Amino acid sequence: MKQYSLFAALSVSMIVFVMAFVKKENEHPDKHLEVVLRTIGHEVLLHSKDSTSRVLPVKTVNENTFRISFEHSFGFTPDTLMKVVHQQLAKTDRLDNYTVSVNECDQNQTVFSYEVNTASGDLRPCRGRKLKTGCYVIDISFPAKRSFNYAWLLLALIPVAFAALYFARRGSRLSAARELIEKKDDASQPGNIEPDPVDADHQKIGNFLFFESKGMLSLSGETIELSIKEAKALSILALNRNQVVGRDLLMKEIWEDDGIFVVTRNVDVLISKLRKRLSADPSVKIVNVHGKGYRMIA
Repeated sequence: MKQYSLFAALSVSMIVFVMAFVKKENEHPDKHLEVVLRTIGHEVLLHSKDSTSRVLPVKTVNENTFRISFEHSFGFTPDTLMKVVHQQLAKTDRLDNYTVSVNECDQNQTVFSYEVNTASGDLRPCRGRKLKTGCYVIDISFPAKRSFNYAWLLLALIPVAFAALYFARRGSRLSAARELIEKKDDASQPGNIEPDPVDADHQKIGNFLFFESKGMLSLSGETIELSIKEAKALSILALNRNQVVGRDLLMKEIWEDDGIFVVTRNVDVLISKLRKRLSADPSVKIVNVHGKGYRMIA
């Protein structure tokens, strides 16, 4: 049990670590791309005969769009801008697909834009024209990168870990039941003088072995899993076998002691399920006692 709990804890810890790592990585901008974008701004100013004014810090408009701003006004030609952008982005992994927009600072109107797209073709309008000196910002947008988030893969390990824990525990219970049956079979063989040990963890109900603490019935090497409520109801009926057990007692012991309000229909449904569990042994019956409750005959 400790090994299974440790495995589940390690799985959760790995997920928390990876999620924290991914978040930390996303908080840091692409420094190389920032330098390339500032270089584009610098080259644009040089081509406009400005070698003294500053390129302002690059701003992130959204996850995929970056803005280059300038200290003073400048003029440019679209052909020169396209050439500068292409030369500088060639130093990155984002050369194939991008959009460039030049907007006026005050009115926020686009005065020039173009698109480079290897799939649908480039769009380069207004070539050969010169734009007058003004306050401009240059926005460069890239398509969203598609990447596999391994954190989600590790997140899937949570249900896998719990499923492994469930089946491991279930296998342990089945193995314990088989070992107990084998010991009883060995003890019944002629010449075996060792007494049959008393196992306080189970009781016989007809031909069944009932393991109350494990919530399990065993018959001829086959096991039947019981729910918590089924095991509790069977325990009460077995303790009072051949006697009438009232519905009110079952309701109180199974539900109401836990603060849950139920109706008699819940008891009838539970007994119906229990009858199906016991149907493999015709000698065990749960009969209705009209107006009172149930009696288990075994």
